[in-house]
Amino acid sequence: MNSMVAQVHSLPGLIRELAPVLDDTVRKTLDHKLCLSVKHLYVTGCGDSHHASLGSELAFETLAGRPTEPTSALQFARYAAGYLPPTGPGTNLVIGVSVSGEVARTTEAIMLARQAGATTLALTGTTGSRLAEAAELVIPSSTPPFPEPPGVHTPRVRSYLASQLALLLIAVRIGEVRGHLDWAAATAMRRDILALADAAQETVAACDQAARSLAEEWREAGEFVFAGGGPNYATALFSAAKVLEASGDPAVGQDTEEWAHLQFFARANSTPTFFITAGGRDLSRTTEVAIAAQAIGRRVVAVAPASVSTLREVASRILPLAEGVSEMFSPLIAAIPGALFAAYRAEVMGEPFFRPSGGGREPGLSRVRTSETWDTWHVPVDRLDRR
Repeated sequence: MNSMVAQVHSLPGLIRELAPVLDDTVRKTLDHKLCLSVKHLYVTGCGDSHHASLGSELAFETLAGRPTEPTSALQFARYAAGYLPPTGPGTNLVIGVSVSGEVARTTEAIMLARQAGATTLALTGTTGSRLAEAAELVIPSSTPPFPEPPGVHTPRVRSYLASQLALLLIAVRIGEVRGHLDWAAATAMRRDILALADAAQETVAACDQAARSLAEEWREAGEFVFAGGGPNYATALFSAAKVLEASGDPAVGQDTEEWAHLQFFARANSTPTFFITAGGRDLSRTTEVAIAAQAIGRRVVAVAPASVSTLREVASRILPLAEGVSEMFSPLIAAIPGALFAAYRAEVMGEPFFRPSGGGREPGLSRVRTSETWDTWHVPVDRLDRR
């Protein structure tokens, strides 16, 4: 079992271990004054942290009852931070998500949000990081150490789940304090979040061998597409990211509707295409698009509960998700099949994770941590007084 597969198999236990700890931390960190004053939430990050932010939007708006905008850190820092609504102290809550806490762009986003008068919260696995120091509040999301072979850097799966869990529990906390959820409803939501451990275990068991078989069967494939709607657009992006990191194959994460406007016209007819759905609001459109994909020769995979018969009938393969998981919680479970496929794809192709240094791809070249940052908001030229 390679180290990435091992991480995926550890997720059920990780949920059981982390959920109570994170819930306690969230309750202690977010006091009543803040929860009652918040009118608008922004959740931002890069890479997996951005995907976790996107996947949390439905949960925040459903459970916290407040409008929520998930954005990439570049979008927030350079294009949004200076335009936060002037609704008063404590009304804008900006959550910066970063496992390392050292990503320059996310730290910049939090710094500029704080300058704009927002309350800032760092959700990070590294409490002494630059992000933690830049924010007013910190919720640690570190995961217990997990063994890796010497010299191997494994694509992150456990830290992604930790960020997802924390964001869900933040949404429950705000909703409960505000009275948007009564005590019974909040308790039920926390119970459902903890029960995701059983759903994860069921999904891993159902998908492990199927994902391995697909990786072996599609050895000749040159690219992969993952499509999802609503919260599982985030899952599509995350799944594609794991393929890029694990095997280095070209992989695209796309919104289900946008697939019909764009990837439908791609020349390569047999591209393996994974349609991800919890069987919720997006199901009818997902089925329509999957039918179109199958008709033009795509190898269609359904990542969905087995009970979703309309999609199952269209797909040539299915990677089944556990039944009974709420759509707003489903990204925690729906990420499992794609991560397993990515891990086995790397194994089948004999490809090391993250491409070894060389060929110009030297450590630090992309300057994720050392990028130039803005210390203050730059007023756009078209807003300057030209008198």
